[in-house]
Amino acid sequence: MAKNPSYTLEREIKYTKKLQALCAELPPLCSEFFRGIADQTAILTRYNYAVDLRIFFRYLSEVKFDGQRKITEFSLGDLEQITLDDLERYMEFLNLYETPDGRPVKNRERAKARKVASLRSFFKYFFRKQKLSNNIAALLETPKIHDKPILRLEADEAANLLDCVDSLSLSTERQQVYNQHTQIRDSAIITLFLGTGIRVSELVGLNVEDLDFSANAFTVTRKGGNRVILYFSEEVAQALKAYLEIRKEITTLPGQESALFLSLQRRRITVRSVENIVKKYTNSAVPLKNISPHKLRSTFGTQMYQETGDIYLVADVLGHKDVNTT
Repeated sequence: MAKNPSYTLEREIKYTKKLQALCAELPPLCSEFFRGIADQTAILTRYNYAVDLRIFFRYLSEVKFDGQRKITEFSLGDLEQITLDDLERYMEFLNLYETPDGRPVKNRERAKARKVASLRSFFKYFFRKQKLSNNIAALLETPKIHDKPILRLEADEAANLLDCVDSLSLSTERQQVYNQHTQIRDSAIITLFLGTGIRVSELVGLNVEDLDFSANAFTVTRKGGNRVILYFSEEVAQALKAYLEIRKEITTLPGQESALFLSLQRRRITVRSVENIVKKYTNSAVPLKNISPHKLRSTFGTQMYQETGDIYLVADVLGHKDVNTT
């Protein structure tokens, strides 16, 4: 029997197809751009570039050219005519615009900064290939990003969260019936976040065979596809073992046999589902804090730094390439 494709491969196939669909809506020069950067970027990065470029070319079509030019008709010659004023007007356009179906979209500073980065990469590529005479996007200022306070759980709040997961008394009677099927799984998920600091995408990508209880370790696929070994405490091991006891009784859907964490539909759990699980319990445990899986990652990183005082060790465990990120 053929081996099931990994979560990482499945995600790559998914976003490759989504990128191909987006390219059909964009000028042909965009496909050239994506081919040219394929070996230096992840598929998710190229897909996000495509999303941003679709908005940019829509702006050119509808605003700069007043609807007289279709998005797929733009050429490198048109890019030569783009001025810094055009790009600054585009940034103003991003403040508030409507999607084709009339839904309003507001971009804040971080979203706008990402779109500036996408434009810079796009223009830089064709300038480097000497197909543009100048790189006008390099002159566009990045919006100032205001620092946000790091939101995390204190030690007593983390303990309270775990108690909340283990308790059914906080739920309605209907929720209690539902929780009986998910409580042990959810406890393993929350404990794994707090005990290892992995990303939510890494958690949903875990397979049963990635776990090694003889060393209390597991293999995880980091950003960029690198496989690394992380270690966990006995508390995490007990939570995972308890979940695996009920996991082995579940008959998964075809192709989902390897997935560690399963949804009630007997398939690999999704990122959105995990985010909802975290929100459900943290809303009860720490109602004044908006805690996401990433905030649980911040909690782990902060605790590890307080215990070791070694920021480089924390960066390595969290999978940060730049210690400034940590």
